[in-house]
Amino acid sequence: MIAAFFEFGEGRIKKIYANSKYPSNQSGNVFYDSQLVPNLKFADEMPKKLECLHAVVAFRPSHIFISRDVLGGKPIYYSSEGVASLKSLLQDPNKVLPGEILKIDYSGQLIERRRYSFEEVFKKDQIDCEEAKEKILKSLENIKVKNACIAFSGGIDSSLLASIYDLPLIAATASRKEEEIIISSARLISKDVEILRITEDQILNSMLKVAEIIEDNSFLQLSIAIPLYFVFEFARSLGYSEIVLGQGADELFGGYKRYERLSGDDLENALLKDLSSIGENNLVRDTKLSYNSEIKLILPYLDWEVIRVATSVPGNEKVKKLDGKIVRKYFLRLLASEFLPGEIVWREKRAIQYSTGVAKILKRLFSQTMRDHGF
Repeated sequence: MIAAFFEFGEGRIKKIYANSKYPSNQSGNVFYDSQLVPNLKFADEMPKKLECLHAVVAFRPSHIFISRDVLGGKPIYYSSEGVASLKSLLQDPNKVLPGEILKIDYSGQLIERRRYSFEEVFKKDQIDCEEAKEKILKSLENIKVKNACIAFSGGIDSSLLASIYDLPLIAATASRKEEEIIISSARLISKDVEILRITEDQILNSMLKVAEIIEDNSFLQLSIAIPLYFVFEFARSLGYSEIVLGQGADELFGGYKRYERLSGDDLENALLKDLSSIGENNLVRDTKLSYNSEIKLILPYLDWEVIRVATSVPGNEKVKKLDGKIVRKYFLRLLASEFLPGEIVWREKRAIQYSTGVAKILKRLFSQTMRDHGF
């Protein structure tokens, strides 16, 4: 997490109190949350040149520089008071938009603003599906992790990652049925898994805290955030400093059920829209949870090279009609079939909020509790 607060004197910023907390970093006057170290030589094109999810704040001689990746995976806000990863740290915060670079002078005035589009950063290429599989697999294999575990659901996304990385598996669920699926899937790939069973009381007691952490109290966001909150806390309690997640696979490879109704340009446009808005819809929430747990997110499917290749694969190879049935994530399933048993590869899995049982419990608790606390 990044936080920098300004002290003004005679109409100018006289002092800056800045710090970073893991998993964010500091290098001199540069504060950043990213897998790669930002190079200020390319500051004006940072959303294009820094090829990873990022939020960067740099205190330069003439101005304060801010950059955010084009997916919006790392939140960053600014105001006359300062710059921070959380809205709650500032009064009247403004959001740095995905793909934006900002320059603020030391009188506090915004002097330059530019925004890069998704299409400027990720350009589609013509690629054969077999070549695409090879490139994606190579990129996934090249991702480096240390002191990490995998958040394992038993579905294809996390199972493929579990087959690539020799890492411990963990899970958190409120559903006995999902617990059985997780254990069964782990056995199918000859792995053990540590599972935290979440109770209804724990969900109730966590609701307000999680809403504060993610700075959002909507039912959808909470129903996804609560199981992630518990799995991140579980990972930290076991001594891990990094956690591998399968985020991005649904957007990249056509995993959402709504894609079944689409084809052609409509499908391509929906995939692009969902991927380009993944930060605001999902990753900001996950990142804020990671800041709270002080754990680093490793998101292999959102590696820049994986995105470049996957977005070049036609939508009709991702959502495919076979024998009268629509198969979502078809391309990814073919890739995974070389590593995983068919029972995992071809099994459909429900979204995290439903599979973990959290949405069902939360639905009973949500309305009254939120009203009682003024939300």
